[in-house]
Amino acid sequence: MNRKIVFPGILAVIVIIILAISAHAGNKSLMMATTTSTDNTGLLEYLMPHFEKQTGIAIKWTATGTGKALKLGQNCDVDVLLVHAPAAEKKYIESGYGKDRREIMYNDFVIIGPQSDPADVKGKSISDALSAIKNKQARFMSRGDDSGTHKKEKLLWKEADVPLPDKENWYVQTGQGMLATINMAQEKEGYTMTDRGTYIKYQSTKGGNAPLKVLVEKDGILLNQYSVLTLDPNNCPTAKHDLALEFSNWMASQTAQDLIKDFRLLGEKLFIPNAE
Repeated sequence: MNRKIVFPGILAVIVIIILAISAHAGNKSLMMATTTSTDNTGLLEYLMPHFEKQTGIAIKWTATGTGKALKLGQNCDVDVLLVHAPAAEKKYIESGYGKDRREIMYNDFVIIGPQSDPADVKGKSISDALSAIKNKQARFMSRGDDSGTHKKEKLLWKEADVPLPDKENWYVQTGQGMLATINMAQEKEGYTMTDRGTYIKYQSTKGGNAPLKVLVEKDGILLNQYSVLTLDPNNCPTAKHDLALEFSNWMASQTAQDLIKDFRLLGEKLFIPNAE
């Protein structure tokens, strides 16, 4: 009877090759640049374990302002983006840096300030509120960091026909993320603009009774849309485009959309899913 003999050395090599192939097959990873709001609110820590379990893709992210996130994509330092500045995103794609943009969820921006409301902005339209803050020279804390929130804020000053007050003493540019800026506004008893999700997170850190209150809200221009952008392979040929597309598809899936819908703090929804 013929028997096939495998020498120990050859057997060891075969085992090593099999292990290497298996490790490579399971070594799928993705690097994402995203906004501080998706990170600060805890949304990503809530969502991403589900993504990794269902797809086998390990995902890491860096949270920064949308402007810096877009720059990271432009420089091919990440594989995919989750951002919230639609006009900048569309320009980004037109410039050849992004390939696909998929709307995933939204919330809205609000103006918050002390309950005493020194500029008397409560209930006003956003344009009237900003004009009142300017006229009263009330302290206003701006992100000042080219984030999606900062981009929207600059647009709102323009829509209010008020020159950007970046040289005024009462207008403070923090250069910080949203939660840090809110805390600075609280300390200075000033106003700031935030997305509602981060405000709810701030409320939760104060036991549901935060010193800063929502004073201006539900103006149509305050919509805050979040989208996933993949990178253009012509600009970033080494980016993991297939995995980025898989992430985009998963975020738009019924599973992820239901998870986003169910994500709450203090009984309130932080984001509203709207993928098509």
